[in-house]
Amino acid sequence: MRLIERYLFRQLLGPTLLATLALVALALLARSLSEFDVLIEQRQSAAVFLKIIGLALPQLLGMILPIALFVATLVALNRLHTEQEIVVCFAGGMSRWRVISPAMRLAVMATLISLAMSLWAAPWSARAIRETFFDMKSDLASTLVRPGEFTEPGPGLTVYAQVIDRDQIIHNLFIHQEKPNGGAVTYTAREGVIAERKGLPVLILHKGSNQEFSRAGVLQYLSWDEYTFDLSSLFQSDELLHYKIGDRYPHELFFPDLQQEWEQQNRVKMLSEGHWRLASPLYNMAMMAMALAAVIGGAFNRMGYGKRIAVVGAAAAVVQILGFGVKAACDSDVWLNVLQYAVPLAALWWGLAQIFRQKTNRYIAISHVEPSMTPLGAR
Repeated sequence: MRLIERYLFRQLLGPTLLATLALVALALLARSLSEFDVLIEQRQSAAVFLKIIGLALPQLLGMILPIALFVATLVALNRLHTEQEIVVCFAGGMSRWRVISPAMRLAVMATLISLAMSLWAAPWSARAIRETFFDMKSDLASTLVRPGEFTEPGPGLTVYAQVIDRDQIIHNLFIHQEKPNGGAVTYTAREGVIAERKGLPVLILHKGSNQEFSRAGVLQYLSWDEYTFDLSSLFQSDELLHYKIGDRYPHELFFPDLQQEWEQQNRVKMLSEGHWRLASPLYNMAMMAMALAAVIGGAFNRMGYGKRIAVVGAAAAVVQILGFGVKAACDSDVWLNVLQYAVPLAALWWGLAQIFRQKTNRYIAISHVEPSMTPLGAR
């Protein structure tokens, strides 16, 4: 790029980075509020909570980049155009393509970043999030006990604990278990901890006692320093980790294993998701072209371009909504997938058409009748 093109590129890059950071921070805040129950109900550590929020970043970035590009380009170009720096570029003999080429380079860079996120980073992070939630669901401590509450983790079993400390030690534990033969046994302990013995989950109770009524109605009382309560029968599960459509890599979406019943039933949806992964990065170039059209695609106006920006902004919102609507329609009809590419490409064509339909000599003429305008980059 030449010096003046590098200047225009820097003027666009700064606002784009700021807009991206601001929108990412807002999206992460919203995501953190929705996942706050991980800390409260599941009693997970702050590290697990931050891991989930951090892993959501690739998915959020792919949705945020087109919006950040659009907003940042409008702000930067509107300022440059109002201060007549774009006029100076045209008056100096720059072609319309050379003026918009820094913006389009930035859009191509964003498209490549979005493509990498969509094809590899997003499915990897989605899998990591699902694996984390699966591990949390299999967490015996959070399933068995909720501090200050009576829980029923299994049939005929009632558990109460006063508190669970940071070392996962359960304090003041009460367990009531009804047996199949009609009897019942009650365990009380000062503390307990979940562990594994011979590969099986157990609850080790310390300094407690148990009371049990025999079939003859005789109360049997036993105190002990340590007692092992077997949990293996309670938490036996054949549930396996299953990756959903959004968690799968492109080759799994386009070439599913049709010998599996689930993939046979969801083949059309998987193809729709695969084409969306390829088509969604194109919205970066489409949004950039529409933003350029809002400022450069019309006659010069010293009073600003508020009306034109508002119209193009509404059109950009319609394009984004239409894209999501087409994606939903493609989940039921494989032949509609071509529309996933048609929507952003049509928006890109419209934006470039609005830019190149204006003649440069109109800007040159304005530059000759504005002798007091500020030179490019002067402040």
